This record gives sequence, C-alpha cells and structure tokens, in this order.
Amino acid sequence: MKIKVLLAGLAIATGAVWSFQASAQVKPETLVKQRQAAMALQGKYFGPIGAMVQGKVPYDAAIVTRNAGYLEVLAKMPWDGFQASTADLKETDAKPEIYKQSDKFRSESQKLETETAKLAAAARSGDQNAVKAAFGDVGQACKACHDDFRVKR
Repeated sequence: MKIKVLLAGLAIATGAVWSFQASAQVKPETLVKQRQAAMALQGKYFGPIGAMVQGKVPYDAAIVTRNAGYLEVLAKMPWDGFQASTADLKETDAKPEIYKQSDKFRSESQKLETETAKLAAAARSGDQNAVKAAFGDVGQACKACHDDFRVKR
C-alpha cells in the first residue's frame, strides 16, 4: 500500500513539474511583442529629452529626470525577448546576427544599460550639460546596436 501511495505521489509530482515547465515557456511571438514594446517605450521617453537637449523645446528638468529614470529601467527589459526561438519569425527587424554574434549583442545591450544609467544620474544631478553629453552617449549606444543588429527599413 505504501508503495502505491509513493508511486502515485511521484507521478503527481512529475506531472506537476512537466506542467510547470510547459507553462513557463513563452511563445516566440509573445517574446517579440515584449521586446518591441520595450523599445517603443524607449523611443517615447528618449524623444522628449532629445528635443530639450537640442533646444527645440524648453528644458524641463522634472520631465528629463522622470524620462531618464524610465529609460534606465526600460533599457533592461527587451533582452530576454531575444531568444533563439524567435530567430525565424518574420514580424521583427532583428537580424540573424543577434543569434550568431550573441556575445557582441550582449555587449551592446549592456552598453545601452550603462549609458542610460549615466543619463539618469546626470538628470538627477540637474546639470544640463551632463544630460546633453549623456544623451549623446545613449544615442550612440542605440545606433551601434541598430547598425549591427537591426534591419534598416
């Protein structure tokens, strides 16, 4: 009797583990949507800072600080969406080089995270010149990754 209970418990536990693993796998299409949404939000919060540092709109330190803080978080979000299961999807501008040069891609993504953290720190300092310099560095980090890993349209 104890063996039957033990075997039944083992079967239930095994089934639960397999069920959990299956539910933990995210559809490739969902991963692409997630990373695209994070990048779209980066553009939304980066653009106004650019307009301010270029003098196209009046500088608002509160908005710059808020947006830079959002960018610091958003810069960390898209990368787990670049899984090999998404490599063959057509609804993306991601180049195959992402998966072939994963170390370089990871390095570029880390550069963006580092530069957005510097932008957030500059914004919190209130130094407009530091914000302008950091903004340029974030832009260069974006451009470097897009040049190598994004299809140009």
